[in-house]
Amino acid sequence: MGVVDPRYWSFGWAWVLLCCALVLHVADEATTGFLRVYNPTVLALRTKLGWWPMPTFEFREWLYGLVAACAVLLALSVLAFRGLSWMRWLAYLFAVVMLLNAVGHTLATIFGRTVDSVRFPRPAPGFWSSPLMAAAAINLLVQVGRITVPRT
Repeated sequence: MGVVDPRYWSFGWAWVLLCCALVLHVADEATTGFLRVYNPTVLALRTKLGWWPMPTFEFREWLYGLVAACAVLLALSVLAFRGLSWMRWLAYLFAVVMLLNAVGHTLATIFGRTVDSVRFPRPAPGFWSSPLMAAAAINLLVQVGRITVPRT
């Protein structure tokens, strides 16, 4: 139970790779002014829709929260290497959310805006790390899909 299972190495390493890609993406966003685009976008959507579920952030709380999330995700890699069944479901969720995140940064770069009132010079903040994050997310989806569940 507590030992790394060689059958899940590919899954475990794919999880670690996506975690590392996320760390790089957070650094990319932090150094390219992501919150200068994100916060006005959230406020514009709240104004337009009357309610929007995403919060606004100050830089420090945003960065500390993402660093903590990355640390937790990396800590979970031990469980991915063990092939725990619930980690597979978490891997699907993690990979899909990161793939959508990468696609969002790419589309923002293409259009040069998030909403009509929030425009920025291209590329969008966080764009440069998005291809790596997308590739790592797709790799994790492939690896978790290759896991064969033993019949009971």
